[in-house]
Amino acid sequence: MADLTGARWRTSTRSSSNGGNCVEVADNLPGVVLVRDSKDRAGGTLTFPPSAWRTFIGQLATARRP
Repeated sequence: MADLTGARWRTSTRSSSNGGNCVEVADNLPGVVLVRDSKDRAGGTLTFPPSAWRTFIGQLATARRP
């Protein structure tokens, strides 16, 4: 397992508009993107390869287009 101690977590700029129901993402570590619940930071972390995360974000952007 990778060392995750250097993860820099961030939330979406839109997180305040949905009542705080959001996730935090850390994408500063080599070879991994981390995702966790902003309300339960100790509750666990999902780990994705960067390519899978890029695909996911790309699909979200496509789904938002009219």
